[in-house]
Amino acid sequence: MSKAFTKESDGDEDDGAEPQGLPPGSKNYMRPRGFDALKAELTQLLRVERPRVVEVVSWAAGNGDRSENGDYLYGKKRLREIDRRIRFLTKRLESAHVVDPAQQKKRDQVFFGATVTYANSRDDEITVTIVGIDEADMERGLISWISPVARALLKASEGDSVAVRTPGGVETIEVIAIAYDG
Repeated sequence: MSKAFTKESDGDEDDGAEPQGLPPGSKNYMRPRGFDALKAELTQLLRVERPRVVEVVSWAAGNGDRSENGDYLYGKKRLREIDRRIRFLTKRLESAHVVDPAQQKKRDQVFFGATVTYANSRDDEITVTIVGIDEADMERGLISWISPVARALLKASEGDSVAVRTPGGVETIEVIAIAYDG
């Protein structure tokens, strides 16, 4: 059978009930800047990337034999990747529950959006900000609210010691400071 008549998998075959990576029944929490970043990426894909690739594919399709046309084949592949990302971003933005950390009223406890400095069992001081799963970036100290450290820190106050379950066992960390920026 010709490849032209077979369906390629998009790789994101889910039932659409919960956004990927979220615990069932939980909200897709996101800071305003995380929401804006995803929205900007979606806009870039829709207004710049996709039209540019469609133009290249159209041009390549007009060059004749498509079976050995690298521009056409690569362009079609890139279009599928862009469309997959557009679907993903659209679902994420639709399910987003935007929480502004600057509006937090109980600033003496750790909640979503808090920047927390804690000491681990080796007395290393580590500062992290609890963010949405799409914003997480460990290198920048942004940890997902569903990560083990964030879950252990939630609702803790300065001076509290909490237990974190790690692959190496349970570790106790102490909350040193809590701040809310935005």
